[in-house]
Amino acid sequence: MPQKPIICTIDVVLLCLQGSALHVALLKRDKPPFEGGYALPGGFIHPEEDADTLDAAARMLNEKTGIASPYLEQLCTFSGAARDPRGWSISIVYYALVPAELIKPDRAPGLQLQPVDQLRTLPFDHKEIVLAAVERVRSKSSYSSLPVYLCGEQFTLPRLQAVYEAILGEPINKVSFRRKMDELDMLEPVEGALEAGRANRPAQLYRLKNQYRNRLSLSGRAMTANSDH
Repeated sequence: MPQKPIICTIDVVLLCLQGSALHVALLKRDKPPFEGGYALPGGFIHPEEDADTLDAAARMLNEKTGIASPYLEQLCTFSGAARDPRGWSISIVYYALVPAELIKPDRAPGLQLQPVDQLRTLPFDHKEIVLAAVERVRSKSSYSSLPVYLCGEQFTLPRLQAVYEAILGEPINKVSFRRKMDELDMLEPVEGALEAGRANRPAQLYRLKNQYRNRLSLSGRAMTANSDH
């Protein structure tokens, strides 16, 4: 008896910060299995279009949410016979970080944001996937500049510090924070740009240095890892 082919898909955990809470973007499924349920954006690889899984993840994220993420990195691979009722499956998962204002539900029918700390059961093993991505983001935020991708194009250092604190769930010493930003050397002041509308002294606006903008993580190419999902 011939064996059923293994199902191989890409799923993307799209994260943003609303207020002080991380949210994940979910799309309403329009076909079985789990029709009508909310799941991660994802789909099958298109061999004729996608050079690799990173290209596939970027394509699907753009097609299904209208977003070209400035940060996209491979998380890990989820697999097994029980995760998809259609059969044995593999999902190569990426996570993306964007400012909340880039996520526009009117561009993607059926898209909604849910707080990651209040998720109910999701189709397949998508809740487990989301929680793994959140753990990765919180872990990397403790030693890297990853949270900057949750800010807008321009931001103040107090705003960036507030983003770090929201992700890590604890206050950060201002002097230590600014020293860390200097060490990472990813930011540059926007010449002549100050935050307007402040009662006290206007704060300098910063942005990512050019080499870090619109970054697709090359680690995704080196690691082993919507209509068609």
